[in-house]
Amino acid sequence: MIKKRVLITGANGLLGQELVRQMSHENRFHVLATGCDPSSRLTNLEGFSYTPLDVCSKPQVQSVLKEFCPHYVINCAAFTGVDDSETQRDQCWRVNADAVRHLATSCRHHRSHLVQISTDFVFDGQCGPYREHDRPNPINYYGKSKLAGENEARAAGGEKLTIVRTNIVFGVAQQLDRLDFVGWVLNNLHDQKKIHVFSDQWRTPTYTYDLAIGILRLVHFQKNGVYNLSGREFMSMYEFSVLIAEVFDLDPTFIQSAVQHTKPQAARRPPYTGLVTLKSETEIDFRPLPLKQALTHLRDRLDPSNPWNSTLDA
Repeated sequence: MIKKRVLITGANGLLGQELVRQMSHENRFHVLATGCDPSSRLTNLEGFSYTPLDVCSKPQVQSVLKEFCPHYVINCAAFTGVDDSETQRDQCWRVNADAVRHLATSCRHHRSHLVQISTDFVFDGQCGPYREHDRPNPINYYGKSKLAGENEARAAGGEKLTIVRTNIVFGVAQQLDRLDFVGWVLNNLHDQKKIHVFSDQWRTPTYTYDLAIGILRLVHFQKNGVYNLSGREFMSMYEFSVLIAEVFDLDPTFIQSAVQHTKPQAARRPPYTGLVTLKSETEIDFRPLPLKQALTHLRDRLDPSNPWNSTLDA
């Protein structure tokens, strides 16, 4: 059997690590993980290769793709700080838009299939949850940069392109630069610190374990086009945080409900986004875990000695 060569960018991030973890366990893939770090953060995992790559460098992108000649490029590299995007606009655009152009152009040249990871923040949040064909209208710079990345991928003209939209991604990873939302809630509740969580921001939270499975299924079925991959439950971030406390047996009284106009953030957030996954469920049999079960699955994978920043099952 000829192994499919898969290049993963942003492989030291939350989703990137999960993809490397799952793909390295499958004999049908030859995985090349890439990131800005000199080495992989998955120090206790075998079955893949790693090379440093700055996706903002067009020469580096061209060189790595020429040497590896991947069947698939899964672009998990992103500038994900929504508030930081407002003040670091040049860097945000370089990573979320310009780098996608470099990758998509090289993918077209090498006939590689690009899987571009995008977000529900391409929408304005007035009538979510959203389907794949709904018209984007981002209201913050992060959303604008990610929509630009989608458009750069399309404009490159490659015949093989899949755009995956997701939202509120949580999971397990090693040595992350920042906590995901679940980690942030757990860290504060564990230290008995009061947190304010918005009751007027509604999403469909997504477990990286499910998201990675969905991406692998898109690869398996060689799907092109836009696909939503997220959890099914549409809820407020406040409700989500209370559920986290319940599953991890922490005190929910430290969670205070808030609304956006009382605690403004640097970047505007769309109120009601989230994603409808019917297309993915129908075409690739995407079946994400129910959210409470996903959080329980996450809890069982965490290292009790360092629960917010490590994983046992690499």
